[in-house]
Amino acid sequence: MKIGFVFTNFNNSKFSREAVKSISLNEFVSESQVIIVDNGSDDSEVDILNKIAVDFPDVHIIFNKENLGYFKGLNTGIRYLRDNHKDISYIVIGNNDLIFPDKFVKSVIDNEIVFEKYPVISPDLINLDGKHQNPHVIQKISWFRELVYDFYYSSYLLARVITLLAKKTKSFTDRNDEGKFRVAQTIWQGYGACYILGPLFFKYFEDLWAPTFLMGEEFFLSRQIENEKMKVYYDPDFVVIHQEHASVSKIPRKKIWELSRKSHRIYRKYVKIWQ
Repeated sequence: MKIGFVFTNFNNSKFSREAVKSISLNEFVSESQVIIVDNGSDDSEVDILNKIAVDFPDVHIIFNKENLGYFKGLNTGIRYLRDNHKDISYIVIGNNDLIFPDKFVKSVIDNEIVFEKYPVISPDLINLDGKHQNPHVIQKISWFRELVYDFYYSSYLLARVITLLAKKTKSFTDRNDEGKFRVAQTIWQGYGACYILGPLFFKYFEDLWAPTFLMGEEFFLSRQIENEKMKVYYDPDFVVIHQEHASVSKIPRKKIWELSRKSHRIYRKYVKIWQ
């Protein structure tokens, strides 16, 4: 089994180096190939990426002239891997702000049987504070929560108010799906920072469904495989450390909200609550 890794990079190349270094320290590292897709970073960041490619021979950098966004950027790397490394049928995709423990590659190899049934594996993502970010959404979102999302994206001011209220009422309004992180199970959506795509995924799809620029990718991936009567599988045997929000840390808060609102409008075309 040979495993590919595909990450997107945008003006935060130091995280790409940390991710690559963690992979290089894995057992069975000779069985991996890493692709970093740069979405139009500054020259100084490009220099860091070029140095990574020199220091780590199994790393290939793809330089996009413009920022394609998250899933569209990942698709560039997925297509490159599948065209140039046809022996790779397991591909880890995600942000570049990930750290892979030294047993990660071995865990994929040892759990090959899981991929015979499930096309997409969502790993146990743990942030630097020790919080588990998966399973992100076990069941589909409730009607009331969908309504709150509509209010949230109706205006930036209202979004700030809802965010403050959510923090104050978290003890009884939070879904807390992540509290079930010890249980392997099928889920509706995994946290979008990292997935593992197996042979079953590529049996049905060439790449990721990517109708948005950024945000909301979790839904579109789940919907993509649901159309083929399959589900995302959360498995705590696969552990990844997530340096949370590093991939969007340089984007202003309001800009993030605006991008999320655009994604929500596309999402609402597929999930309707008023019918």
